[in-house]
Amino acid sequence: MIAIPPAITDQFEQFLTGKSLPPTVRLFYAKWLRFYWDFCHKYRHDSFHSDSLPLFLKKLRDKHQSEPQQKQAQQAVSLFYEMQTAPVRRPINTEPTSGVSVVTNESIKSTSRQPLPDQSQQKLAVPAFNEASRDDASSRVVPSPAKASSFPAQIGASWVFVFDRLLSEIKIRHYSPKTLKAYRGWTRQFQAYTKSKDYHLLSEQDVIGFLSYLAVEKEVSASSQNQAFNALLFLFKQVLKKEFGEIKGVARAKRKPYIPVVLSRQEIDLIFDHLDEPVDLAAKLLYGCGLRLFECLNLRVHNFNFDAGVLTIHDGKGKKDRTVPIPKSIVPHLKQELESVVALHEADMKAKYNGAFLPDQLDRKYKNAARELIWQWFFPATSLTLVPETQEYKRYHLHETVVQKAIKLAVSRAKITKRASAHTFRHYAEFRIMPSRV
Repeated sequence: MIAIPPAITDQFEQFLTGKSLPPTVRLFYAKWLRFYWDFCHKYRHDSFHSDSLPLFLKKLRDKHQSEPQQKQAQQAVSLFYEMQTAPVRRPINTEPTSGVSVVTNESIKSTSRQPLPDQSQQKLAVPAFNEASRDDASSRVVPSPAKASSFPAQIGASWVFVFDRLLSEIKIRHYSPKTLKAYRGWTRQFQAYTKSKDYHLLSEQDVIGFLSYLAVEKEVSASSQNQAFNALLFLFKQVLKKEFGEIKGVARAKRKPYIPVVLSRQEIDLIFDHLDEPVDLAAKLLYGCGLRLFECLNLRVHNFNFDAGVLTIHDGKGKKDRTVPIPKSIVPHLKQELESVVALHEADMKAKYNGAFLPDQLDRKYKNAARELIWQWFFPATSLTLVPETQEYKRYHLHETVVQKAIKLAVSRAKITKRASAHTFRHYAEFRIMPSRV
């Protein structure tokens, strides 16, 4: 569950205390706010905008929550809206918070769970908005000037544009999905830290405060802090189109000296003995060619040139290409794997499947490329994947977790006392001369 920033939870607790609500009711209201916050972040809704409340209530109905529970959740979120300074749109059936009709836990327990209402009842249950209700709601939720000073006006802005623009900028540059996931995650944390401050008002001081917060309070590692810095640098320069400014006075996470795990040749052989096909061959390519795991699994038939003894890596880290020699000792094993790929491809074509997934929308440019042998994965997945948009069945490569779990199990069975993983094979390749036997 996504955690609410402590500043908001403390503010909400103080606000509920000022309403003279019983401690038990405050506890349940805080629980519903956590559920609402997690719902908004999971489905990319604005937590500070009342348009998200009807969607949240519909989700509760889909979960078969009782009417008293829905009413209690609505009251909790409505009080959260009232806590904000700017007038917000409110549902027409929300009662004035000056005379909140409290739904207690006892009243919820006394009501059994109700079945899902029919379609007509669902439409009536979803709060509607219109111009009259906006005016009426606004007149009821404007906080007093004394309370307005605790919540600055720039807090609570929508960041939908920011996340949409971040997605488009990442796709334009063809960054990996993992980069998108990491940058979007740090942007969400930055949004929570600034309490959804209007992105037009963001400055380098916000960045300095956030990076220091990560190092001092969250105690993140130096690599995590650097990743957060890179994410915010991309956010400012490419998404917000603002100069990042000079970043000084940031509390830096202490960087510890890192010594990579290096396996001996005997340990490597022991791990290979406990691996089954095709993971054993993938591990030998990691070891013999110094490949990263995603580079190995993304190999296709056309990457291998057995006549020249060369393996070509396309779109490696940083979208760079390179070539590496193929160890002669595993060439027969590689050719045997190629024969199994050819047989699987022929079976897929007879079954009228739609071939392999292609990178960078090549299937739109070359309509038949996905069915060609040279574009098939060298380590294909055992099952097909359904593409919802086209209702086509295509084949993806072997998932990375399959290799990671198999290597972890092999290390355990081989009684290796080192913390070895798939990337450890690449470490060994960096610290030795290519042996004649793999």
